[in-house]
Amino acid sequence: MMTLEEKISRRDLLKKLSAASLGALAMGAPRAWANSEAVKQPSAKADSCILIWLAGGMAAPDTFDPKRYLPFEKGLEVEKILSTFPAIDTAVDNIKITKGMEQIAKVMDRGTLIRSAVQPDLGHILHSRHQYHWHTGYVPPLTVAAPHIGAWMAKVLGPKNPVVPPFINIGQRLEGVGEKEELKAFTTAGFFGTEYGPMNLPYPKDAVRSVQPPKGMEPGRFANRYRHYRQLIDKNPNREWMSDYQQESMLRSMDAAHRLLQSKEKHAFDLTLEPMESREIYDTGRFGRGCLLARRLVESGARFVEVTTEYIPFIHWDTHENGHTTVKRLKQEIDRPIAQLVLDLEAKGLLDRTLVIIASEFSRDMMIEGVPGSNAKDQSRAKTEKLAEMKHYGLHRHFTGGTSVALFGGGVKKGFLYGKTADERPLLAVENPVSVEDLHATIFTAMGVSPKTAYDVEKRPFFATKDGHGKPVTEIFA
Repeated sequence: MMTLEEKISRRDLLKKLSAASLGALAMGAPRAWANSEAVKQPSAKADSCILIWLAGGMAAPDTFDPKRYLPFEKGLEVEKILSTFPAIDTAVDNIKITKGMEQIAKVMDRGTLIRSAVQPDLGHILHSRHQYHWHTGYVPPLTVAAPHIGAWMAKVLGPKNPVVPPFINIGQRLEGVGEKEELKAFTTAGFFGTEYGPMNLPYPKDAVRSVQPPKGMEPGRFANRYRHYRQLIDKNPNREWMSDYQQESMLRSMDAAHRLLQSKEKHAFDLTLEPMESREIYDTGRFGRGCLLARRLVESGARFVEVTTEYIPFIHWDTHENGHTTVKRLKQEIDRPIAQLVLDLEAKGLLDRTLVIIASEFSRDMMIEGVPGSNAKDQSRAKTEKLAEMKHYGLHRHFTGGTSVALFGGGVKKGFLYGKTADERPLLAVENPVSVEDLHATIFTAMGVSPKTAYDVEKRPFFATKDGHGKPVTEIFA
């Protein structure tokens, strides 16, 4: 249960996010900042990007950064536990990850593992603020609606295939789940306009329905309905608050959708067209099917695809209790599909030009909330000094001092390890810390976008990375 203070803070955040979203409707066309001509765009190492988002806080010591392991034992002191899974070998001699990720271990020689990603201490509204920060590069609340990094790529780079939506979001419902308004706040194109926002596909197996007219809808009737829909948009009750640019952006997004429905590329959304053997490898649930859909969409020309295990408070990677048991199940859902995605892209000659990222908003620890000295409120549901039952076993407090990010393809080094966290608690990044801004700068640079790229918003520059200060981690590039 949230405290009264937490409810008030969340309400205040929502009010400010809503105000920023309404403000975006009134904005005119975002124009390149006056000094942007001096910004040199880097040579792209990748043409497409797939973000694998392990929503809810992936505990690095139980996944990509194994520490001292102790099995469950009643009476064991919690402070002695760092990892609840033993380490296993990978295809790279100096890289170990944890048990349950054997398939990912086999492909670690295709990518780079960063073990020193760090996040700022943003207080007790951890998930809503950290997810917004990670996806946009900016800490909410803001006076403007910040674009998702996928929207930046759609805007700056444009579509790779003019028929395929450049930004697609797979696996996250935006209705019927907790914190839905916060999720909606960063899963947008912000001030860039609707045409650069995501095509949302919460259920991969149903994705084909999104590119098909309703059953019984004849082409002529569908075209007529489309014309009427354009008229409805023009008579939107929010029209008086919308600038001409935002209105036209919405109509352009409808035009793009109509073109997709008439194209051959729509078949990429139909998973039943994939060979049965391939479908079975990926089919570990919604997430696995999402990885398969992402591969098919990148093959057809998608620019940026996010695949998520889905964020729902206290569910999936949001392990406030039963951490070990939950992560064991989650590994069974992610291990095979992620590894197969890498292998398939490689086999099809796409991996070199596709950047695959595995990330989460922060790590987890059994003892520390935030970082040492943080005033963040302890949100553990399994508070105890000694293990009494399995729900106590697992990393169930938020930890922002050091986490892991894995990258494959897209010009990164193969079999490379970057950064380090301490061997004993607190597991802070002790070598080559990488901030969210620098991580974004690295991703943008790989995709051929300068982190100093800026647009004129409210008569001031709004940069791809906060204030244009993000610096790419060039050491990870081959």
